[in-house]
Amino acid sequence: MLLKTFGWSFAVTALGLVAAVLYGGWTGFGVVAILSVLEISVSFDNAVVNAGILKKMNAFWQKIFLTIGVLIAVFGMRLVFPVVIVAISASIGPIEAVRLALNDKDQYQQLVTDAHPSIAAFGGMFLLMIFLDFIFEDRDIKWLSWIERPLAKLGKVDMLSVCIALIALMITAMTFATQAHQHGGAHVDKAETVLISGIAGLITYLVVGGLSGYFENKLEEEEEREHEEEEKAKRAGKKVPAVVMAGKAAFFMFLYLEVLDASFSFDGVIGAFAITNDIVLMALGLGIGAMYVRSLTVYLVRQGTLDDYVYLEHGAHYAIGALAVILLVTIQYEIHEVITGSVGVLLIAWSFFSSVLRNKRMAAAEGQGSSGDKAEVSSGV
Repeated sequence: MLLKTFGWSFAVTALGLVAAVLYGGWTGFGVVAILSVLEISVSFDNAVVNAGILKKMNAFWQKIFLTIGVLIAVFGMRLVFPVVIVAISASIGPIEAVRLALNDKDQYQQLVTDAHPSIAAFGGMFLLMIFLDFIFEDRDIKWLSWIERPLAKLGKVDMLSVCIALIALMITAMTFATQAHQHGGAHVDKAETVLISGIAGLITYLVVGGLSGYFENKLEEEEEREHEEEEKAKRAGKKVPAVVMAGKAAFFMFLYLEVLDASFSFDGVIGAFAITNDIVLMALGLGIGAMYVRSLTVYLVRQGTLDDYVYLEHGAHYAIGALAVILLVTIQYEIHEVITGSVGVLLIAWSFFSSVLRNKRMAAAEGQGSSGDKAEVSSGV
């Protein structure tokens, strides 16, 4: 089971490390290894959240997620995305951006750094909306009930999450503009860019999330109708064709997963520049890490880990909220990558141990209940 799920990740790791040695010697090997660990650590919460969505898909779409989805994640976000960002922000052609990435690494890194405010605003708003919609939903299982219970009541107000996200974006953009004015106004125009990028992130979330939710609801309706028709067909001795809506629903859920993964990738891609500005080593290291995140997502689904450890999903969403705030803060202030990576890991670890304690309490309660039942039976005899 473990080899089947992580087999491709092991193979990509071997090939990636060999390529790193051939390209950059043992120094390149070390850089790629560090980047791989960095990507896994900062994206573990991504795997937990993805697993909650992926478990709704069938085996076919899980395979699509591990094949085509990996190509998008590895080549799209870890290789093409930094080049595209540089091309757009510096108003140069993609070929020139590639030339800079390969031949003038210092200038390339500077251009990516200049583009960070718009990247952080887009990703921060997308992730913030995920967190807010989760925390404002009334759930049967609550982890930090002292905060989740009152927030669930507030969540009954329509569009509250959108309002809070827009307020956060306005504060971020205004703070950025104020700081720019105090330092000579060199980046005043970027405050407008931050605002536009943040709104684009919000619109992307609403469109993709809305479409996936719509088709998921349609799928449930079609499944109910199909079940009723199957019951009638069984009585009549007929067969009913399969419902085609499953493909559309799964496609938009897959699209949602890819946008979600892209937003999670922002911190990994930006953080990688603290280690190297070589785009080849960066793509190899982050690509290996992305493969493990993908495999871990499928592993969590197939093992039913989210069902056994019920607070994991809560911890992952709190980590999303923390990452969203960190991204918005880094528009103006620098935050060390260690903090970015450790916050998510600590929150998920906390939620995991909370789940373990909950399971032990429930097992103990069931044991006491069984003992009580046996005692009653014995006394009755």
